[in-house]
Amino acid sequence: MAMSFEWPWQYRFPPFFTLQPNVDTRQKQLAAWCSLVLSFCRLHKQSSMTVMEAQESPLFNNVKLQRKLPVESIQVVLEELRKKGNLEWLDKNKSSFLIMWRRPEEWGKLIYQWVSKSGQNNSVFTLYELTNGEDTEDEGNAFPSPPNFKKNFLAMPQGL
Repeated sequence: MAMSFEWPWQYRFPPFFTLQPNVDTRQKQLAAWCSLVLSFCRLHKQSSMTVMEAQESPLFNNVKLQRKLPVESIQVVLEELRKKGNLEWLDKNKSSFLIMWRRPEEWGKLIYQWVSKSGQNNSVFTLYELTNGEDTEDEGNAFPSPPNFKKNFLAMPQGL
């Protein structure tokens, strides 16, 4: 069953698509954008994209309002996510990125909890089993895709 995404009220507000000059307003706006990006990517299980793909996606392009966040502003939002530990640039030009709707430490803890809860300590798993396997169906196949997985695995608690 496909889940629908509930857009925040700001998404229907045209000034949301223009970064505001007032520092306090901009901080609130960036927080709202960060929350939106993480929620959207989590629901769609999207872990990487280019800035151009992002600009054309519904995430930064509200067709109904005929408003699109400019590339420069998207870069500001993405840099804010990077500062919070939720994004990693994949190239020096900052044209493609890895989005982590949960930080690696959070994923590591969740994976560790799942392994412990399912009584599978000291077991060997493939990346496919953890991201798509039958054993993780109760998790909604919620573990991250392989590009994120190594970083998350390294963030797991010691002693697993």
